[in-house]
Amino acid sequence: MNPPSTSVLPFPALRARAHSYIGLCKLRVVELIVFTAVVGMLLAVPGLPPLGLVLLATLGIGLAASSAAAINHVIDRHIDNRMRRTCYRPLPRGALSERQALAFAAVLGVASMAVLTLGVNVLSAVLTFCGLIGYAVVYSAFLKHITPQNIVLGGAAGAIPPVIGWAAMTGTVSPQALALFLIIFIWTPPHFWALAIHRRDDYAAAGVPMLPVTHGIRLTRLHILLYTILLVAISLMPWWLGASGWLYLGAALVLGAGFLRHALKLWRGRDERAPMATFRYSILYLSLLFAALLVDHYLLWVFPAG
Repeated sequence: MNPPSTSVLPFPALRARAHSYIGLCKLRVVELIVFTAVVGMLLAVPGLPPLGLVLLATLGIGLAASSAAAINHVIDRHIDNRMRRTCYRPLPRGALSERQALAFAAVLGVASMAVLTLGVNVLSAVLTFCGLIGYAVVYSAFLKHITPQNIVLGGAAGAIPPVIGWAAMTGTVSPQALALFLIIFIWTPPHFWALAIHRRDDYAAAGVPMLPVTHGIRLTRLHILLYTILLVAISLMPWWLGASGWLYLGAALVLGAGFLRHALKLWRGRDERAPMATFRYSILYLSLLFAALLVDHYLLWVFPAG
């Protein structure tokens, strides 16, 4: 006698489905977003902020970033089909439907707004919502497809997390928070264009007007170098504003020199490995720069000047 039929998926299928939903979240990107947001939280107060508030803010920001990533998967599904780097994603390979991805994004987005509005403050929720819409709609649905300056104009959405973190702890936005915003905003183009050079053929095949596709690799290399020079200057703003000390200044100069070395090597165009080396270093650069801000902040707290 056959057992009664059931709609419950077996464990391997459930695990595969869960893995697909997690794949919508772009966890590596979310990790960097959450990290910069937490740095903003910790820098916003002289000592240690309330742990419960930090956890709620982190949860809310992480949920919103994951929601935006899932919406991006839906918007980019046709492009992803034509790119080697993205053809394995859940939607192109048919692991999830568009409706399932959108429902997942909606649940995460609503949960994020609820956590931030009820558990943190309204300003952090508003800023997070602006960041979500900026990335998931303004950048993914429009800017990405109409201008080679897409990553420059859309970079504001990715630069807002430390401002959200600051607002979550203080209910305000200060010049120091805006300095953190500017650092990430200027960092984004050289970071992403380095990857775009490496993936130029993919973007061309998908019809995405990235700068290396529309204006060539040589001009893109020059843009990367110029933005890196500007980034090194902008990275000194926390010190100039008095929000950090000599330790951060030294770290910013050393890390900036490393970024410039990679950008110059890329600009010369003699090493095929330079684009991805620059891309990888850019991630290390931002992580260590913000870590230096934290170390400097707490050293000044423990050992105040004067």
